[in-house]
Amino acid sequence: MRAEFRLGENRLTARPQDVVVIGAGVVGMATALTLADRGHRVTVIDGAAEAGRGTSFANGAQLSYAYTDALASPTTLAQMPRLLLARDPALRLHPSLDPDFLRWGLAFLKNGSAAHFRRNTLEGLALAIQSRRALHALARRHGLDFAHGTPGKIILYRSARSFAAARAISADKIAGGAEQAFLDADGAVAVEPMLAAIRPQIAGAIHTANEEVGDPYRFCTAVQAALAAGGSTSHYATQVAHIDVDGPLPAAVTAAGTRIAADRIILCTGADTVTLARRLGVRLPIQPMKGYSITAPPGAAAPRVSITDAANRVVFARLGDRMRIAGLADLGRRDTNVEPARLAALIASARAALPGAADYDAIESSWAGLRPMTPDSLPIIRTIAPGVIANTGHGALGWTYAAGSAERVAAIVEGEG
Repeated sequence: MRAEFRLGENRLTARPQDVVVIGAGVVGMATALTLADRGHRVTVIDGAAEAGRGTSFANGAQLSYAYTDALASPTTLAQMPRLLLARDPALRLHPSLDPDFLRWGLAFLKNGSAAHFRRNTLEGLALAIQSRRALHALARRHGLDFAHGTPGKIILYRSARSFAAARAISADKIAGGAEQAFLDADGAVAVEPMLAAIRPQIAGAIHTANEEVGDPYRFCTAVQAALAAGGSTSHYATQVAHIDVDGPLPAAVTAAGTRIAADRIILCTGADTVTLARRLGVRLPIQPMKGYSITAPPGAAAPRVSITDAANRVVFARLGDRMRIAGLADLGRRDTNVEPARLAALIASARAALPGAADYDAIESSWAGLRPMTPDSLPIIRTIAPGVIANTGHGALGWTYAAGSAERVAAIVEGEG
């Protein structure tokens, strides 16, 4: 039975504020609903006709609360010559002489040290643990239906060296609150029998039994309905041209010239936040990282447990009667076109990793989106101008971090953060 809940019943603030949330992906919608629950008057603005049509539309669907490993790492830096020569089909760099890209690249190299990698990974873990609790609370209060489940997750490693490195950081994550188990090939097959076909290729695996999945697009549309039912305002199919902070209150100025003023404006616009922030005189260290996904019927050997193939950077998530497969990382690409060659690379990688996971000859849809990457793989959640808060830069973990990030934004709005 759907829970009955009225926005504002979870009010934690003495003074409700007018808040504009720009961006209606998982981060923006979680932020909007969290603030509305606390009694704030929320307006959502997005350029698409409905929520969840951007980077959140068809991402990997895994809620990876324990797999928060930062992209910048000693392992990634050791692969840099190979990456610059485009010899890794999963991760490709598209360098630029743009000063912002060069600054980002230098910061990324700095974050690739062992100490920075450990710190960034564990900071991400803390946010992920907060986010799991926060997402559960939102789903429970509003009866949100988004194919949410807890199938667990197995991360596959195909070399002893990569497995050993993963075990080292996992030991730190276990100390930080993650629940993970180390498995050999037989143990992985025992947890997920559909891995039997690739047993000889498995050097080791890490199993997290309480990892989750959920359809991010369905989450966004469910939150859109909950906000509308609670009386929140929305402006879809509305582009924001810039933020004006010269008046008594900050205002979002639309492409049509309409001013929408509020006590606080929250930028949840992914990689596009860079442009809005620059017009405020703020440079955010974010680069787009293009990723792809396909959705297809499950195959004859489709796993029930979510699978991440670490070597091929491809993820598999069962969403009811469909299999979501996502991967590839093209850093510096700024378009969302589905390029046939890259899509073919994803499909080939998925077939090689788990040949029976999906009916690869009956793919129903393909998609590409831009993940907003920071050099340390941690989101930017802070005030960047009077009354303007950035909530962006979540990289490949936007779905995982969304609800926890929303709580951290609420703390800033209410003067606690």
